[in-house]
Amino acid sequence: MNSASKKIGLITTTSLVVGNMIGAGIFLLPATLASYGSISLLGWVFTAIGSIILAKIFSNLSKIIVNKSGGPYTYSREGFGDFIGFLVAWGYWISIWISNAAIVIAVIGALSFFFPILESNSLAAVCTGLVLIWFFTWLNSKGVRASGKIQVITTILKILPLVFIIFLGVFFFRLENFPVFNLTGESDFATFPVVAALTLYAFLGIESASIPAENIKSPEKTVPKATMLGTIISTSIYILGTFILFGILPTDTLQNSSAPFAEAGEIIGGAYAGYFVAAGAAISGIGALNGWILILAQIPMAAAKDNIFPRIFKRENKKGAPILGLIIGSLLTSLVMLMNYSEGLVKQFTFMVNLTVLTCLVPYLFVSAAYILILIDRKTHINSVVKTFVLGFLGFLYSLWAIYGSRAEVVFYGFLLLLLGIPFYSLIQWNKSKRK
Repeated sequence: MNSASKKIGLITTTSLVVGNMIGAGIFLLPATLASYGSISLLGWVFTAIGSIILAKIFSNLSKIIVNKSGGPYTYSREGFGDFIGFLVAWGYWISIWISNAAIVIAVIGALSFFFPILESNSLAAVCTGLVLIWFFTWLNSKGVRASGKIQVITTILKILPLVFIIFLGVFFFRLENFPVFNLTGESDFATFPVVAALTLYAFLGIESASIPAENIKSPEKTVPKATMLGTIISTSIYILGTFILFGILPTDTLQNSSAPFAEAGEIIGGAYAGYFVAAGAAISGIGALNGWILILAQIPMAAAKDNIFPRIFKRENKKGAPILGLIIGSLLTSLVMLMNYSEGLVKQFTFMVNLTVLTCLVPYLFVSAAYILILIDRKTHINSVVKTFVLGFLGFLYSLWAIYGSRAEVVFYGFLLLLLGIPFYSLIQWNKSKRK
């Protein structure tokens, strides 16, 4: 058990949620959404509503299951038992070390704005990526408080450029720049699920505060507050930022921009403002990498403490950090990142990144269902039985819709990835029974 002096408070925990949700992707996503038209704003709103429902479920569960790390794994296991808990931990853990590689690549892309050699020289890019991964692995080995301090700083620095664009961009907003509702030529009904799916990745991370609960001061109060605050802050920035960009940059310019916020910054405040925003994109990715490396080791550690993951994952150093979990996770992240720089594996890498969304949606699905089961079992109902059922059912439906909206190929291989964990689980159970 960590002493109170090693635990983090509300500001740091909220920064973990915001920092993990807002990565480098938001600095590029408006350009992708512009190709679909202003219907993409409805995609943001729909995904935001679904994510706030899920955030409320995580928030309520953190008041019931107190001072226990693991978030989606812990809640799923509480509702459905060891096997489902293992599958959630397994899929979620894999999704993190794969998506961490994607974050590193996005950071390298952002840094190439300042250091063009990173775009033309694969060796320089790989070395930079490895330095980033292992620097933050080392930092997280110093404990949650050390990582948390960096998270607060990077979260502030990533939000500042976005707030700068949102507030000052109002004075440069031109209605004639705003894209028409639907630019695709397809029906609104067919286009809406596509844009909603595109925005979904930006909301992964709402559960971040619940995962290191044992390292948080007064988790029964701090975790629910941080979860809701972080989700609302991130949602507001996503929707307002996209809306303002739609009015500042002409649609053709926005669609073809590799740094839309930076281009908007140049219009508002000249070249230096553009550099300021571009730096924010790099810092945003760096902060997300720091936060997700912290989470990367927390999930298997929570499962290992319950004897459904190998025991090595619960080994902690003097600072209370799950050191072997950090090293194993970062080795896998490094391997996946290196795959991206092998021409023959680029396509496979892109596909694997798509799987991360699915392997996060499955935990959301189980947590929503577990929410109802846990509250019935404990006879604890937040406000009322009806509200409990409605909230859990809406979270379940939203997660199911999001899984359905994923490509059939991604769904198939995503579930195959989860099923591959079954032999691993069987081996752990056999080992456990042998020790007895």
